[in-house]
Parts: sequence; structure tokens; C-alpha cells
Amino acid sequence: MVRLINDKNIGWVTNILYGILNIQKHLTHIKNINQPQIEPCIYAMWHANQFCVHGFNNKQNVNILISNSIDGHIVAEVANKWGFQTVRGSSKRKGAVSSTLQIIDKLNAGQSVAIMVDGPQGPLHKVKAGAIRLAKDTGVPIIPVTWYSDNPTFVKFPSWDKMSTPMGPCFIINIYGEPIYVNKDDDDEETCQKVRQAIEDLDNIAPEVFKKEKKQTRLWDWK
Repeated sequence: MVRLINDKNIGWVTNILYGILNIQKHLTHIKNINQPQIEPCIYAMWHANQFCVHGFNNKQNVNILISNSIDGHIVAEVANKWGFQTVRGSSKRKGAVSSTLQIIDKLNAGQSVAIMVDGPQGPLHKVKAGAIRLAKDTGVPIIPVTWYSDNPTFVKFPSWDKMSTPMGPCFIINIYGEPIYVNKDDDDEETCQKVRQAIEDLDNIAPEVFKKEKKQTRLWDWK
């Protein structure tokens, strides 16, 4: 089967995608709720909510792990244009080890990282141990984060992860949980459950928090 995206058209595909997202950027208004002023940190989110990174105040100091695939190359180029730093990796052992070492170096240098903890292929909302092991190796905290909007332009795709994204004028909140510090002797599975519960708690309170912010804040003042 011929790939729709290949080495010959990857450049203009990247530019078209960035152009579309750049237009959407000006239509998207995200308000951060309780974002901890802690750097470095590991932002932990569901794969479905990966675009919430657009709302981070410190995006120039945030690294995003992206696959080495040709599709990943496009995503990485767009992320760089958005102002993020990227680490290219693979689910294969050699690529995974390389990207892990790069992320550890970034965290030790004072930079943060965003990780989709149930990615890249699921299962849905099953937290993988990668973020926990990074927290153990570096001593930096895990910051749970989710986003939410009741605007009809905030849509979910019928993908395995129920990917959410704004499509048109949209007001959204990013909600951050309390930092989770991980000791070297903490059980990985128990900590994974702790992170999962923290993100689920944010998901549960998000509608009420959004409703409250909607009453208290003029939406057109959101940055």
C-alpha cells in the first residue's frame, strides 16, 4: 500500500498541518487552574488530552516524547514550531533506552517533560510505569493534568483514546493536581494506581470547576 505521507511530501504536509493548528491556536483560550510553579516536573496526562500542553505557561522548557516514525517526524516539527522541545523515541528496546536517557538528562538539567501515561497504544487509562521510573531516577515530582470544556467545539474523536481537541472558537480549562513525589523504594504498580486516581479525580471535578470559572470570569479575558 502506498503511504499518503512519505519523504517527498512530508515538508508540505507539516506546513499545512501547522497552518491549520496555528489558526486554531488563535481561536483556543485555555485557563490554567492550580498549575504548580515547580520545575522541573513530569506532566502526566491521558493520551486523549495530549493537546492540553498548548496551555502550559512554560512550554519553552517542556520536552515532549515523540516516536521516530515518519508521522512522528511531522508531529515533532509542529511541536518545535509551537515552541516545545522534543525527544524522539521508540517502543523498541534500543529506542526506548535512548529516549529514556535523553529525558533523564533533560530533567537533571532543569527542564520538564510531558508524558501521555497510557500511550502510545493503550490500554485506555492504564498508567504505564515509565513516568514513575523517571520520577524515581531524578527525584522530580509528577504533576497530573487534564483539560475540559463544555463548548460544542470541544470534540472527541472515535479513536481508541477518545482524543479531544478544539475545532473552532473554544474556551478550555487545564486543571493540575497536587505534585506526586516518588521514593526509590515505592512500588511501581501502586504508584501507577495513585497517578491514575489523581488524573481521574481531576476528570471528575472538571465540569464543576469549568462551570465555576465560567461564572466568575469573562471568557473573552481568558488567555
